[in-house]
Amino acid sequence: MGEQENKSELGLEHILTGSIRSKEEQQKLTPNEVLDILKKGNQEFVEDNLTVRNNSDRIRTAVLGQYPLAVVLSCLDSRVPVEDVFHRGIGDMFVSRVAGNIVNEDILGSLEYACKVSGSKLIVVLGHTHCGAIQSAIDDVKMGNITSLLSKIKPAVEKAKSFYKGDKSSKNDEFMDAVCHLNVQISIDEIRSKSSILNEMEDLNEIMIVGAIYDMKTGKVDFL
Repeated sequence: MGEQENKSELGLEHILTGSIRSKEEQQKLTPNEVLDILKKGNQEFVEDNLTVRNNSDRIRTAVLGQYPLAVVLSCLDSRVPVEDVFHRGIGDMFVSRVAGNIVNEDILGSLEYACKVSGSKLIVVLGHTHCGAIQSAIDDVKMGNITSLLSKIKPAVEKAKSFYKGDKSSKNDEFMDAVCHLNVQISIDEIRSKSSILNEMEDLNEIMIVGAIYDMKTGKVDFL
């Protein structure tokens, strides 16, 4: 078995044992190997092939330190249980949640902390189907601080309107999906352009930044 296969087996072993990953084990894995672990975990979630990982021993062990593999920027939506979606447990990943998986200064600081300070190898910007924030942005909802938040999704709405030929309303699932994909890409672009720390880490292949969409009907995550 080659070196890469050994490393991948090291990552997947934790799905079976439920043990907390050490710093040394975290550092041995590459961004691509971490991505493979999340893909494998999502496949197990979709197939309902799940194991118990958040046992009392794991909870107590995690107190001593954390060395997560990845950080996921997810929507606030309660129907997207991020750790479960990737079949991960306590200590496996950071999750930053905000409606519409948008990027702001606090989100960027959190991503920088996860990668530069705590050693995570992968950033996943995770959008999802039937997103209420996307729908509200398309519908031009204005309400309190929600107005400011939705303004960060509006560029994706306007870009989708510039090329989409069908019904450009939130009643059209296909148009909603187009805006969702663009919104994920815009968030990735903002991470790269507004964080010199993360941009440099990606250039040095220390991390990878990827987009993905969670399908609420199937549970499958499609990486873009």
